[in-house]
Amino acid sequence: MSEHGQRPRRRGQGELEALVLSALREADGPATAGWVQERLGGDLAYTTVITILTRLLAKGAVTRERAGRSFAWTPASDHAGLAAHKMRKVLDAENDREAVLASFVTGLGPDDERLLRELLGRSGSEGED
Repeated sequence: MSEHGQRPRRRGQGELEALVLSALREADGPATAGWVQERLGGDLAYTTVITILTRLLAKGAVTRERAGRSFAWTPASDHAGLAAHKMRKVLDAENDREAVLASFVTGLGPDDERLLRELLGRSGSEGED
């Protein structure tokens, strides 16, 4: 409890994952859980950092490699890549992909719709000479 008799605010899982990913992106290469814990100011227990890294590994957001008796962790992609992965995962979980995509597209604002059309036009013309 804090000095005012209130508990410190608990951070949600998504917020903790974002903090850990942000710390990993600041590393010069693969980083250990201990390094991540220090980078975050020691606010999180080592076991909590390991739990978050393991969840991120299961989501495909980080990779790991053996480093002595522990692991060194690396972000699998940037923020945009991770968001795209989440979007594909949601789409893959649905039975009616067409309905989901149609609903997504009709919910876009004019600028996002224009950008999506440009991106689709570019990807369709790639490889054509």
